[in-house]
Amino acid sequence: MQKTALFLGLATTLLAQTADVKTAGQTFKNVTELKDIPADQLVPAMQFISTSLGVQCETCHVAGKPEADDKRPKKTAREMIAMTMAINKNAFHGQTQVTCYSCHRGAERPIAIPPVFETDAVAKPEARPAPSAGTAPTADAIIEKYVTALGGADAMKKVTSRVAKGVIVVAGKETPIEVFTKAPNKRITISGGTSFTAFDGTAGWMGNAGRPARDMSPAESMSSALDSEFYLGLRLKEIFTQLRVGRPDKIGDIDVIPLTGIRQGQPPVRLFFDAQSGLLLRMVRYTENPLGRMPVQIDYADYRDVGGMKTPFRWTLSRPNGRFTIQLNDVKANVPVDDSKFAKPAETK
Repeated sequence: MQKTALFLGLATTLLAQTADVKTAGQTFKNVTELKDIPADQLVPAMQFISTSLGVQCETCHVAGKPEADDKRPKKTAREMIAMTMAINKNAFHGQTQVTCYSCHRGAERPIAIPPVFETDAVAKPEARPAPSAGTAPTADAIIEKYVTALGGADAMKKVTSRVAKGVIVVAGKETPIEVFTKAPNKRITISGGTSFTAFDGTAGWMGNAGRPARDMSPAESMSSALDSEFYLGLRLKEIFTQLRVGRPDKIGDIDVIPLTGIRQGQPPVRLFFDAQSGLLLRMVRYTENPLGRMPVQIDYADYRDVGGMKTPFRWTLSRPNGRFTIQLNDVKANVPVDDSKFAKPAETK
């Protein structure tokens, strides 16, 4: 009950924060179609457009003068935003079903005409493994197998903290990284000794040496809270109000069983478990913005025993606009970590 209260308390705190957030129209100059959205959602919305069309900011905006209306593509973008919002309102009861990506698919100009055949071979849809009748496991069975694969509930609870070192790999470049985690839900990663991403058990923050740290947006903080769950396998049924088993699938050559977690007012979270070992191989979560959902995929690999509990030594985080891999090489369990390690630094005047 205490852990459930922590998660519900986080949601309440974030909702309270959003009540005082200024709108984009109040914060930025010359915002029209998106003027009523929270200010911290404007940049994610712009990133969604950029990714959906495969363009950069300068396609629509004048460099150094983003408020200027000099470029025709910016006016077109406003028309398209109004169009998709009207479609969703009138045809889908206000649900975001049609987005920029629905038509553009990564191209600046949408493709309206189907392509011709370029080979004599008949195109076939990708084959999906069919579920075996009567053999689909229940959500409880999937979670139980996952917990067992990690070492069992008793062994998991004996580990209350981890201190890890390794590298983060971005575009082939390696940077040293440290990761500190503490039960039940505190985590901080320090990249290159100067870049910080943290969740203090209540809210998330980010910062760079020499600059004031900033609070994460409510959406970022909620995602960070999930990533910081120390005993995720033991907490799934508390975090999610519903857990739905999906059709058997594959990640590469590995058979997996999907499990979709549902939380009220939040996008779904998809979890993919190795059908043989029971270990979690992939998590797909989504961040909402006014124009659609941006997926975040995290792949877990290189599980090793640390203090009697298995933990992934490698995870790869992929987004539509980039990806990185964290590879750990040294992980120690039950190292004392003071709570101040996760606290957002006070601003200096």
